Amino acid sequence: MSRSYEDLSKEELIKLLQTRERRDATRFGLVWEANEIERDKALNSDFVALDLDASLSCGKESWRNLIIEGDNFDALRYLRMCFAGRVKCIYIDPPYNTGNKDFVYNDHFVDKEDLWRHSKWCEFMYQRLSIAKDLLREDGSIFVSIDDNELFSLGLLMNKVFGEGNFVANILWQKRYSTPNDHKTIAPLHDYILVYQAHGAWQRNALPRGEEKDKQYRLRDEKGIFRADNYTCNKSAEERPTLYYPITQPNTGEEIWPKKTAVWRYSPERHQQNVEQDMVYWGKDGLGKVPAFKRYKHLLRNADGVVPSTWWPHQEVGHNDEAKKELMSILWEQDRSFSTPKPTRLIDRILQIGSNDGDIILDFFAGSGTTAHSVLKMNQADEGNRRFILVSSTEATDDAPDKNICRDVCAERVRRVSIGYKNAKGEEVEGLGGDFAYLRCRKIPASKLLEIEHSQVWTALQLLHRSTLTEYKNSSFLVADDKDEDDALIYVPRFNPKLVPKLREAVKGYASVVIYSWQPGLLRQHIRAHHVQHEAIPESLARRFGMKA
Repeated sequence: MSRSYEDLSKEELIKLLQTRERRDATRFGLVWEANEIERDKALNSDFVALDLDASLSCGKESWRNLIIEGDNFDALRYLRMCFAGRVKCIYIDPPYNTGNKDFVYNDHFVDKEDLWRHSKWCEFMYQRLSIAKDLLREDGSIFVSIDDNELFSLGLLMNKVFGEGNFVANILWQKRYSTPNDHKTIAPLHDYILVYQAHGAWQRNALPRGEEKDKQYRLRDEKGIFRADNYTCNKSAEERPTLYYPITQPNTGEEIWPKKTAVWRYSPERHQQNVEQDMVYWGKDGLGKVPAFKRYKHLLRNADGVVPSTWWPHQEVGHNDEAKKELMSILWEQDRSFSTPKPTRLIDRILQIGSNDGDIILDFFAGSGTTAHSVLKMNQADEGNRRFILVSSTEATDDAPDKNICRDVCAERVRRVSIGYKNAKGEEVEGLGGDFAYLRCRKIPASKLLEIEHSQVWTALQLLHRSTLTEYKNSSFLVADDKDEDDALIYVPRFNPKLVPKLREAVKGYASVVIYSWQPGLLRQHIRAHHVQHEAIPESLARRFGMKA
């Protein structure tokens, strides 16, 4: 796109030259016009607080899981304050930027005719991925769904944020089970999932073997369960003359030769070892005409599972139609206000590979809440304690100001699968168990940080120090302690000298106590103990958030 420089000021010309110098210094990588596009309204330097809405939460307090309504840039900055380095697995399904009303930027859908469409998407994603990286544990990983529209941009963007050396895989997910006959060129049947590790400490889990693979191991002897594996290979006698030799059938004395087009898999020396170790199988009656190798299940390198691959067919992880039917079976009375869900079987596989019991799983493009659904399924199946954090926007626009995907689709779906619901036929569907606290982001300018509400402070302190969340109670001071822990968290909203005896009693019996208050210096004069730490509000929160109070 050509442009005129005659109307630029000296300062604007200098800025343009500096930008191009930086671009020229980048030998290889993704460059987008971040300075040319309209600034993302979500980017701000305000403090972010969370307001707990108990009426939209699920289950009784104390809540372990979180659903956050708001722009995910704000939510991510808040989560960085409380969860930096604590998240094991991130899965996101961001807008694909197709131009078909899937990418909302500054309260408007970005269409195909927007000249800055790709730059807006890159800047939007870069700001959020950069914060997401700070949330991951040393052994954490991130899985990102995408299609052809931004695949190549996303790959370079992920390299920029996470480092090229932390690329793990590009997974192909078969999202369709049939080819559309009306497609004009080559019909896409798959999407992609890019996988990156946060650092070099990540280790993937093996996948469950499944009934089909276990069915192969149906033979047994005194050493265990095994299957009969092929004793020949795909090489010819001309290619491998040393592998073309006779083997004696031990029970009949017959001399067995392989085909000249498919010689033995093992050398004569290795075959003799197999015989001595009783690793050669001649059929149930021992009179077989062709030998087989005894492949014992307990000797497999991955005896408890199989190595995951980059090809995920719909038979194993579901497809788009399955995902839509799954969502509509839960929210059957709603219109199709969310049209692009993912099947839970797809997220199941991601969590099987990238998480373990007790881990925190984050999805900051939560959409219809599939990630939470999958977490609850897995927890029920193995009595696990995985935790989920979902972030979803309302997706309201000028044309649809009352739209609220987070409240009406995401949270409602998770609530129903947690506690149970009636389907379209009136049948009762049993709940999976679980809970969540429903929270909303609220921005607070730095100049007004002293006006932060006590309930917002209490929520932040619990997320910093505890694994569960309770509602704020109007009290002289609040104490949060875990039965299995020997430390305690105390918040003093308003100091009163009359509280001192009760506070002194409250800190007894713990190995360590942290007290947050608005007057820590004054409180420190009354509560002095080696195991008690005093922190100032709002300064301590502002410091963790990365701003000055």
